[in-house]
Amino acid sequence: MIKKCMKRNVISVTENSTILEAASLVANRHVGLIPVINENKELVGTINLNDLLSLEMPAFINLIGDLDFVEDFGAVETTRPSFLDVSKPITNLMQPPRAAAEDDGMLYTYALMMKHNLSDLPVVSSTGQLVGVVSKVDIGAEILSGWEDIKEPNE
Repeated sequence: MIKKCMKRNVISVTENSTILEAASLVANRHVGLIPVINENKELVGTINLNDLLSLEMPAFINLIGDLDFVEDFGAVETTRPSFLDVSKPITNLMQPPRAAAEDDGMLYTYALMMKHNLSDLPVVSSTGQLVGVVSKVDIGAEILSGWEDIKEPNE
Protein backbone atom coordinates (compact mmCIF):
# COMPACT_ATOMS: atom_id res chain seq x y z
CA MET A 1 0.00 0.00 0.00
CA ILE A 2 1.08 3.52 -0.78
CA LYS A 3 0.74 4.69 2.82
CA LYS A 4 3.76 2.49 3.57
CA CYS A 5 6.15 4.62 1.49
CA MET A 6 4.53 8.06 1.13
CA LYS A 7 5.94 11.23 2.67
CA ARG A 8 3.60 12.44 5.41
CA ASN A 9 5.10 15.89 5.97
CA VAL A 10 3.48 17.57 2.97
CA ILE A 11 4.00 21.14 1.85
CA SER A 12 0.68 22.44 0.54
CA VAL A 13 -1.11 25.71 -0.17
CA THR A 14 -4.72 26.67 0.26
CA GLU A 15 -6.93 27.62 -2.64
CA ASN A 16 -6.68 31.24 -1.39
CA SER A 17 -2.91 31.33 -1.99
CA THR A 18 -1.33 33.28 -4.82
CA ILE A 19 0.82 31.96 -7.64
CA LEU A 20 3.79 33.85 -6.12
CA GLU A 21 3.33 32.08 -2.77
CA ALA A 22 3.41 28.69 -4.51
CA ALA A 23 6.47 29.72 -6.55
CA SER A 24 8.27 30.74 -3.35
CA LEU A 25 7.57 27.33 -1.81
CA VAL A 26 8.92 25.51 -4.88
CA ALA A 27 12.04 27.68 -4.92
CA ASN A 28 12.75 27.57 -1.19
CA ARG A 29 11.67 24.03 -0.34
CA HIS A 30 12.87 22.34 -3.56
CA VAL A 31 9.63 20.51 -4.25
CA GLY A 32 8.21 19.86 -7.70
CA LEU A 33 4.56 19.42 -6.72
CA ILE A 34 2.39 21.35 -4.32
CA PRO A 35 -1.08 20.07 -3.46
CA VAL A 36 -3.80 22.71 -3.21
CA ILE A 37 -6.27 22.12 -0.37
CA ASN A 38 -9.48 23.71 0.89
CA GLU A 39 -10.32 24.66 4.48
CA ASN A 40 -11.20 21.00 5.24
CA LYS A 41 -7.76 19.84 4.03
CA GLU A 42 -9.39 18.17 1.02
CA LEU A 43 -7.37 18.06 -2.18
CA VAL A 44 -8.82 20.46 -4.75
CA GLY A 45 -5.92 20.65 -7.22
CA THR A 46 -2.18 20.62 -7.72
CA ILE A 47 0.44 23.04 -8.92
CA ASN A 48 3.78 21.82 -10.20
CA LEU A 49 7.04 23.25 -11.43
CA ASN A 50 5.98 23.04 -15.08
CA ASP A 51 2.76 24.95 -14.36
CA LEU A 52 4.72 27.76 -12.73
CA LEU A 53 7.47 27.90 -15.34
CA SER A 54 4.85 28.06 -18.09
CA LEU A 55 4.39 31.72 -17.06
CA GLU A 56 7.95 32.42 -18.17
CA MET A 57 8.32 29.96 -21.04
CA PRO A 58 8.16 31.57 -24.49
CA ALA A 59 4.80 31.02 -26.19
CA PHE A 60 6.49 29.67 -29.33
CA ILE A 61 8.01 26.69 -27.50
CA ASN A 62 5.10 24.42 -28.41
CA LEU A 63 5.60 25.21 -32.08
CA ILE A 64 9.19 23.95 -32.17
CA GLY A 65 9.48 20.25 -32.86
CA ASP A 66 13.23 19.93 -32.35
CA LEU A 67 15.00 22.03 -29.71
CA ASP A 68 18.47 20.66 -30.51
CA PHE A 69 19.31 23.55 -32.82
CA VAL A 70 18.26 26.25 -30.31
CA GLU A 71 21.19 27.32 -28.13
CA ASP A 72 19.23 29.78 -26.01
CA PHE A 73 16.08 31.86 -26.13
CA GLY A 74 17.95 35.17 -26.26
CA ALA A 75 16.16 38.16 -24.81
CA VAL A 76 13.27 36.10 -23.42
CA GLU A 77 15.75 34.40 -21.03
CA THR A 78 15.66 37.53 -18.86
CA THR A 79 11.92 38.18 -18.86
CA ARG A 80 9.78 37.55 -15.79
CA PRO A 81 6.02 37.35 -15.30
CA SER A 82 4.40 40.60 -14.16
CA PHE A 83 3.33 41.23 -10.57
CA LEU A 84 -0.25 41.09 -11.81
CA ASP A 85 0.37 37.58 -13.21
CA VAL A 86 1.90 36.17 -10.02
CA SER A 87 -0.61 37.90 -7.72
CA LYS A 88 -3.46 35.88 -9.17
CA PRO A 89 -5.03 33.11 -7.11
CA ILE A 90 -3.43 29.69 -7.45
CA THR A 91 -6.77 28.44 -8.75
CA ASN A 92 -6.03 30.26 -12.03
CA LEU A 93 -3.04 28.01 -12.71
CA MET A 94 -3.62 24.80 -10.76
CA GLN A 95 -4.44 21.47 -12.36
CA PRO A 96 -7.48 19.37 -11.40
CA PRO A 97 -6.83 17.01 -8.50
CA ARG A 98 -5.29 13.66 -9.37
CA ALA A 99 -4.37 11.49 -6.41
CA ALA A 100 -3.77 8.01 -5.08
CA ALA A 101 -5.76 6.64 -2.16
CA GLU A 102 -3.59 5.70 0.81
CA ASP A 103 -4.70 2.06 0.47
CA ASP A 104 -3.88 1.83 -3.26
CA GLY A 105 -1.23 -0.69 -4.30
CA MET A 106 2.26 0.39 -5.22
CA LEU A 107 2.31 -1.06 -8.75
CA TYR A 108 -1.12 0.39 -9.54
CA THR A 109 -0.02 3.84 -8.33
CA TYR A 110 3.27 3.64 -10.23
CA ALA A 111 1.37 2.68 -13.40
CA LEU A 112 -1.01 5.62 -12.87
CA MET A 113 1.94 7.96 -12.56
CA MET A 114 3.54 6.54 -15.72
CA LYS A 115 0.29 6.85 -17.67
CA HIS A 116 -0.09 10.53 -16.75
CA ASN A 117 3.65 11.37 -16.86
CA LEU A 118 3.78 12.34 -13.18
CA SER A 119 6.82 12.23 -10.91
CA ASP A 120 4.88 12.92 -7.72
CA LEU A 121 1.29 12.26 -6.68
CA PRO A 122 -0.75 13.47 -3.71
CA VAL A 123 -2.20 10.77 -1.47
CA VAL A 124 -5.64 11.16 0.08
CA SER A 125 -7.62 9.42 2.80
CA SER A 126 -10.95 7.73 2.17
CA THR A 127 -12.61 11.07 2.97
CA GLY A 128 -10.50 12.96 0.39
CA GLN A 129 -8.20 14.69 2.86
CA LEU A 130 -4.56 15.14 1.92
CA VAL A 131 -2.42 12.71 3.95
CA GLY A 132 0.80 12.51 1.95
CA VAL A 133 2.72 12.71 -1.30
CA VAL A 134 4.41 9.82 -3.04
CA SER A 135 7.05 9.93 -5.76
CA LYS A 136 8.10 7.37 -8.33
CA VAL A 137 11.37 7.06 -6.40
CA ASP A 138 9.49 6.36 -3.13
CA ILE A 139 7.52 3.57 -4.78
CA GLY A 140 10.48 2.16 -6.69
CA ALA A 141 12.71 2.10 -3.60
CA GLU A 142 10.02 0.31 -1.59
CA ILE A 143 9.47 -2.31 -4.30
CA LEU A 144 13.19 -2.84 -4.91
CA SER A 145 13.92 -3.19 -1.20
CA GLY A 146 11.89 -6.41 -1.36
CA TRP A 147 14.38 -7.79 -3.85
CA GLU A 148 16.99 -8.14 -1.09
CA ASP A 149 15.54 -11.52 -0.11
CA ILE A 150 15.74 -12.94 -3.63
CA LYS A 151 18.14 -15.86 -3.44
CA GLU A 152 19.80 -18.05 -6.02
CA PRO A 153 17.89 -21.32 -6.25
CA ASN A 154 19.58 -24.40 -4.80
CA GLU A 155 20.52 -26.97 -7.39
